[in-house]
Amino acid sequence: MIRIMLVDDHPVVREGLRGMLEAEPDLTVVGEAGSGDEAVALDRVARPDVVLMDLRMPGLDGVGATRRILRAQPARRIVVLTTYETDADILRAVEAGASGYLLKDASRAELANAIRAAARGETVLAPSVAGKLVNRVRNPEPQPLSAREVEVLRLVAKGGTNADIGRALHISEATVKTHLLRVFAKLGVSDRTAAVTTAMARNLLG
Repeated sequence: MIRIMLVDDHPVVREGLRGMLEAEPDLTVVGEAGSGDEAVALDRVARPDVVLMDLRMPGLDGVGATRRILRAQPARRIVVLTTYETDADILRAVEAGASGYLLKDASRAELANAIRAAARGETVLAPSVAGKLVNRVRNPEPQPLSAREVEVLRLVAKGGTNADIGRALHISEATVKTHLLRVFAKLGVSDRTAAVTTAMARNLLG
């Protein structure tokens, strides 16, 4: 039997999940928690194989509870089950160590199979969530420029040479070059003109 703990702040949701899961011959619910703090405490007692974790709850949220549980029990499998699928929510859950991310519109069969897969050590993701993660990896968010890098680029935009910029900011020419190389890398360009053009297009120079 695969032992499951349900974590959701809505009793009706927990009741529905329990009914769905316990209709499966190899799944059993060994505990329910209505908050992240309750989940952390109950996990020590219930010792589930898989935790179905809601994301947004009062007090300690699902991400915080996931981190705490995995800190104490690294082998625990935690599958986020939520109505939210924003990039930020997905990344926070994955970075916290969640084994999977499912949406609450999943069917009983999808949910049961995902729990079995998680118990085997596999990663389980709703198709839409997997698509978002793949897109995020292919198109990472640009790194922000530091305040000093913006200062340097503003002076470049005004036509300043490395020597001019160094004198204006009281830094060496070598340091100016270092800042510019970092700017090029962050903006994905290879020269000063492209850096200024890209920065202006992104409204980074104010």
